Amino acid sequence: MRIIAGKARGTKLKSVPGLSTRPTGDRVKEALFNILGPAIDGSSFLDLFAGSGGIGLEALSRGASEVVWVDANPACTAQIRANLEKTKLEGGQIYTNDVSRALGQLERRGHGFDYVFFDPPYDLGLIRKTLEESSLPAVLKSGGIIIAEASKKEEAPMDVSNLCLKREQRYGDTRLLFYELRRS
Repeated sequence: MRIIAGKARGTKLKSVPGLSTRPTGDRVKEALFNILGPAIDGSSFLDLFAGSGGIGLEALSRGASEVVWVDANPACTAQIRANLEKTKLEGGQIYTNDVSRALGQLERRGHGFDYVFFDPPYDLGLIRKTLEESSLPAVLKSGGIIIAEASKKEEAPMDVSNLCLKREQRYGDTRLLFYELRRS
């Protein structure tokens, strides 16, 4: 696992030992950031179920002005902290917290993001559950995008809450699902 592009390009990242996390593969990561393109520069980025932090670190390396990582596992947030130090990138905050609680805290603080990425453990129904979080749309800036990484087997809800699926990309067993706020 490594940073593909930007200021920290080529930096090798470490992942949490064991099978509890599944880092996003380089092919999927590169495809995601090719889709987002130069709009990532100067953006704010929220990485939920962050694992080792690779997606958020890639965003920071490519010019995001701020990245917030959220993971409930202290071993994961410790690894994110170590990877962040290794890259020497700045502009990141790390929350060791349940995704639902963290979203509530971010909403209460008035925090908004251009991009919200989440990659929960596959096939546990966490895509729908996370999309149904009432605080998720509240932390999305106007025109922002929510991106979910899911297995090809997991349901991709077309409409949930006030979000709608705008784009879906497949890469082997992995799908990227792009949601936006439904326009009234």
